[in-house]
Amino acid sequence: MWRLLRSALGRLRAPPAAPPAMERAVVRCVPCEPKLTLRLVLPDGSARHMQRDKAEPLGRVLARIAANTAKGNAKAAKKSKKARAAGAPAEEASAEAPAVRLFSCDGEVVAEEVPNAAAWQDGAVLHIGEARYRVERNPPTLTELRLPRSLLAGFPVCPKVSTEFAAPQHCLFRWFREQRPPAGGEGAAGDGPVWVETAVVERVFIPSNALVGLRLKLQCTPGDGAQRYGPPREVESSGPVEAGPGACIFDSRHVYTRKVCGEGSVRTVTYNILADIYAQTEYSRTVLYPYCAPYALELDYRQNLLKKELAGYSADLICLQEVDKSVFVDSLAPALEAFGLEGLFKIKEKQHEGLATFYRRDKFSLLSQHDIAFSEALLSDPVHKELCDKLAKYPLVQEKVLQRSSVLQVSVLQSTSDPSRKICVANTHLYWHPKGGHIRLVQIAVALSHIQHVACDLYPSIPVIFCGDFNSTPSSGTYSFINSGSIAEDHEDWVSNGEEEKCNMPLSHPFKLLSACGEPAYTNYVGGFHGCLDYIFIDRNSLEVEQVIPLPSHEEVTTHQALPSVSHPSDHIALICDLKWK
Repeated sequence: MWRLLRSALGRLRAPPAAPPAMERAVVRCVPCEPKLTLRLVLPDGSARHMQRDKAEPLGRVLARIAANTAKGNAKAAKKSKKARAAGAPAEEASAEAPAVRLFSCDGEVVAEEVPNAAAWQDGAVLHIGEARYRVERNPPTLTELRLPRSLLAGFPVCPKVSTEFAAPQHCLFRWFREQRPPAGGEGAAGDGPVWVETAVVERVFIPSNALVGLRLKLQCTPGDGAQRYGPPREVESSGPVEAGPGACIFDSRHVYTRKVCGEGSVRTVTYNILADIYAQTEYSRTVLYPYCAPYALELDYRQNLLKKELAGYSADLICLQEVDKSVFVDSLAPALEAFGLEGLFKIKEKQHEGLATFYRRDKFSLLSQHDIAFSEALLSDPVHKELCDKLAKYPLVQEKVLQRSSVLQVSVLQSTSDPSRKICVANTHLYWHPKGGHIRLVQIAVALSHIQHVACDLYPSIPVIFCGDFNSTPSSGTYSFINSGSIAEDHEDWVSNGEEEKCNMPLSHPFKLLSACGEPAYTNYVGGFHGCLDYIFIDRNSLEVEQVIPLPSHEEVTTHQALPSVSHPSDHIALICDLKWK
């Protein structure tokens, strides 16, 4: 009797059965699209992806879900019947359409005439017979998660993270390493790798030398900053971590740039990073850079060095030239975004490379972009009509100028701490040919006129920072024109390609520009040439130089004869300086 009583009391005290776990019904509904999408797994296990008009009454969607469920049940009933005929045990399956209803967050039934866009709210519950589905409207979602192909010990691994209804800075990251097989032993045949979680929970992972030979795995959970998280995804590296090259030329410069500079200062970098489309040619390997080990010209290898170099400068502004479009999209933009920099890209229409400007998000916001192609602007923009009319007198030169695909990137930025401070950041890469001085003069005249329009007309009196590879030494007409504000019609650069292409055009511009890093002995060092081609020009009325980060020593640059090399990713050297408002 006591046993019966204890059993009865136990039944009375037993906690109520927990409600069954809810499945997910994921709804994507964005203002700019006429349809919403609904993704769920029906009770029979079949996945459904439905696209429905936002204005359509809810009842039609529920009817479609009921019909699809009935079809699934009918198939299951048929299988069940066959299984019983064969003598196998099988559960009964009903072919009838179940009741399908949607309940709001408050537990009220949503009327069938309510439009889809209003009906499917976050937190609503969908009932399909006995099954329950929690509606997740626009949950944080990963659209792409990718690791670089090449991983080097001591160099940052920056995954590409693309999201919807989320932001990479709000995502959660967990890094894993492959477990090294025991010495002299092999894992069981067919066993997958064993993963060991590391202590790193940041987006960027720097593998140590101890991880050489092991692969990495990343788990990322998308978040939106409002405590909403979507389902995690995992990605494994395609290959193991490899040994790095040891000391790099830029390491000594990082000593000066360990921290982001203060609020009133702007660390600025300009750098021609050597486009892959130029590095990966037979001419480059055999004529331009025969001294460089072939593997050190490979894109993946150079990208590892480049990302470490740029991240280590802790810059506020970075202007890059010769940026392959794929390198910007898949490598540099994700990597530098992880270090707090937002990137902008301007492609040369006839090439697959162009210009990139990055700015530190917590110091600047983007107000506007004013990018141009020189040839197009010269013909179509009234700002350049006077120059265009002058150039028309020299048809051979005009034709050469218009054939060039050179571009100018102009971005107007606003300080996040002091909105009254705005700055015009320009970035360019001028025509390269040694006998093209007259072409470069026309290009720089177009550039300065355009910058004048932006920095004087559209945003009166904002300071200018003008970076780039100008392909012009300090003795050139182009440098003299930028520095002094004028160029005489009889300057020798007007006949840089002989009398046949001679043109005499006096030019002027209103800016007072100064080369912030002076005139280094060289910024480009290859086997057959070295010279200063790159500059950071600043508005000397509004900005001053706080410090110039020293360039590498000549011994460092020539350790492997010339550039690029196993310890430096480009044939140019970055210029870096800290600027401040006067």
